[in-house]
Amino acid sequence: MASLLYICVRPERGAAEAEHVSFLRGLAVDDLDQFDLLAAPLTEEVLSRHEGFVIGGSPFNVTDAVKSPLQQRVEADLERVAARALACDAAALFTCFGIGVVTRMLGGTLTLAHPEATRATEIRTTDAAATDRIFGPSAPALNVFTAHKESATAVPPDAVLLATNDDCPVQAYRVGTHLYATQFHPEPSPRDFADRMTFYRGNGYFDPEAFDIVEAEILAAQGLGGEDLLRRFAGTLA
Repeated sequence: MASLLYICVRPERGAAEAEHVSFLRGLAVDDLDQFDLLAAPLTEEVLSRHEGFVIGGSPFNVTDAVKSPLQQRVEADLERVAARALACDAAALFTCFGIGVVTRMLGGTLTLAHPEATRATEIRTTDAAATDRIFGPSAPALNVFTAHKESATAVPPDAVLLATNDDCPVQAYRVGTHLYATQFHPEPSPRDFADRMTFYRGNGYFDPEAFDIVEAEILAAQGLGGEDLLRRFAGTLA
């Protein structure tokens, strides 16, 4: 199996460590290297020794009006990962916050008009996804977890829309053969996602006074298909 790197962009250490474990289980690999992008910039040495990258979520938003130097550097480093995937030098899967970085990099636009609260929801695969090696086997639909404020208004130039739903039209796309981006979170189990809620109670992803109700709905979610996508992504690197 080719070397895979999980790139962390969460400042909450507990959430970051749990996300790493979620990706490790979802990818079904024996080992998953970890790099905390908030602690240090990516070096060429780190980039060059990995053939695959998975990028986790973050409370950052690409549409933030004011950005710290740290956030600006994080976004620039993520663009370097995307550039490697565009050049077919590595494969990359960006999730949630990451799809915003890739969309802007490719000349697309972002909006706050299609937020999705913390929940399980169904997304539909597109006709174009039928021949995609990662999304095709999940047709015609799959259940996933969402929690985001911003999203792409449409797929950026040269991207292929792979999944959509009525609440957020751009749920996943591919650019070229090696770059994937999802608005949803493919990695967490119901327990993982419920535990993650505790770190973001006041971040606007759900009504904090309804925590118990939202948690119960998350834990009751069934038939999730995110791990299948991750395993197929890992399989492309074998």
